Amino acid sequence: MAELASVRWPEKYLPGLTDNFASNEIVVQGLTDQDVWPLITDTSKWAEYYDNVGNITFPDGDNGPHLRANMNFKFGTFGFPSIDARVIDFQPPTENRGGSSDVGRISWTAKQLPELDVMHAWLFENLPQDRVRILTQESQLGSAAVKLAKQKPNPMINGHQDWLEGLRDYALQKKE
Repeated sequence: MAELASVRWPEKYLPGLTDNFASNEIVVQGLTDQDVWPLITDTSKWAEYYDNVGNITFPDGDNGPHLRANMNFKFGTFGFPSIDARVIDFQPPTENRGGSSDVGRISWTAKQLPELDVMHAWLFENLPQDRVRILTQESQLGSAAVKLAKQKPNPMINGHQDWLEGLRDYALQKKE
C-alpha cells in the first residue's frame, strides 16, 4: 500500500504541541488535483463555495486573487474580520510522464495577534481509480485557539469540513 502525503510542518506549528489542531479529509471519485487546485488558489472563488470567508484583500502591492509563494493577503473568517496571512508553502500539482502527479501543497500562516497565530495547510493528491484526496489541517496558537479547542462541537473541524465539502461540490458542478 502506498504511503499518503503529509503536511510539512514548521516546528512552531507542530500538531500536538499547539493549542488547537483540526484535521479534515475527503476522497472524491471523478475529480483530480487539477480540478480542485485552481479553486483553492483563486481566492475570488472561495465565497462561491464557502460561506465562512470574506473581505479578502491583498496589501503590499500583491495583486490577487491568485495565491502564489510568499504572498501576503488578508481575509475574515470565524468571527475575525481581518486576519493577516502569508503563503509559506506553494507547490502546484504537476503531472508526470507516467500519468501520476506530484502532490499539490499550499499552506499559509494567519495571525491576529495576540489572540491567534495559525498555519493552515492543504494537500491535493491523486489516487488510483480516478480519485483525489483533499486534506486540510490547521494548527493554532493563542488564547482564541485555547477557547476554540474547548468548544463542543469543535468549530474548526465543522468549519473546515464545510470548506472541503463546498470545494468538492463546486468542483463536481464545474465538471458537469
